[in-house]
This record gives sequence, C-alpha cells and structure tokens, in this order.
Amino acid sequence: MFLRVLSVAGRLCVPLWLLSVLISQAPAQTNSSKPAEKPPAAGQETGKEPQKIDEFAEAQRTLSGPAGNPECVWLGRRVVSLLWRDDLDTAFRHLDLYDRFGCPGGHIQATFRCLILHGNAIDPKAADSLNGRVHACWINPLMPAPPPPPPAAGEPSPPASH
Repeated sequence: MFLRVLSVAGRLCVPLWLLSVLISQAPAQTNSSKPAEKPPAAGQETGKEPQKIDEFAEAQRTLSGPAGNPECVWLGRRVVSLLWRDDLDTAFRHLDLYDRFGCPGGHIQATFRCLILHGNAIDPKAADSLNGRVHACWINPLMPAPPPPPPAAGEPSPPASH
C-alpha cells in the first residue's frame, strides 16, 4: 500500500516540478531576447502597405461598380498577372474566386487586352514593371495603345494606300 502512495505522489510531483521549472525559466528567456519593437502608431503603416492602400483607394475613386472593390482589385490584378506569365491553372483558380465575389468578368478581359497592347512597356528585368502596368490597365483599361515605333533608317517605309 505504501508503494502505491509513493507512486501516486511521484506521478503528481513530476508534472508540478516540470511546471515550476518552465515558469522559472520564462522570465530569463524574455530578458535575454531583444526588446520588442514598438508597434507603429494607429495612422502609420510600414513598408508597402500605404502604397497598396493608396492603390485600392485610387481604384475605388476611379472605377464605378464592383471593379473598384478592394477584393476585386486584388484578385483581378492577380489573375491578369498570372495570365501574362502563362500560369493559366492558377489564374483560373483565382478567376473562380473573382467570380465568387461578384466581380465583373469583363473588366478582366479589358485589362488583359490593355496589358497586351502595352506589353512592350513591361521590362522583365524590373521587379514592379508588370505590377505597375497591370495596375495602370486596371484603373484605365481603355488606355490608348502607344504609337508604333518609327521605321529604322535602313528600312523602306510601307507604301501609302489611297
């Protein structure tokens, strides 16, 4: 009987001892770590957050209807970017979400058409070149196409038709 009491007491003491060790080490760990960074004030955002917020606000001001809603802007721009990069499977999955949020499918088509017309302005070496062009086309999908480049000096110009 005495061994059973010791066994039960031992089983109860081990978890209590482990708990006391963990509690005693917790302040030592927090003191040795770097001090926590001060969170930004209520009106201050860090990094790219203000830019994204400004882009969504610009879309809401410029576009009427659901195409200007933040969720439509975010998903739509992502769909157009994925289409441009030939990632069709992912683009179609995002397009399903875009449709589920009630966003206008015609705006995707118009934006992609604009992107194709202005594709020569996209620099594959510049990180935000595609994103900037997609955003510009999202805001104004009817942006006029740039004029064709003038013919080089050595090339004959096409004959004028009457």
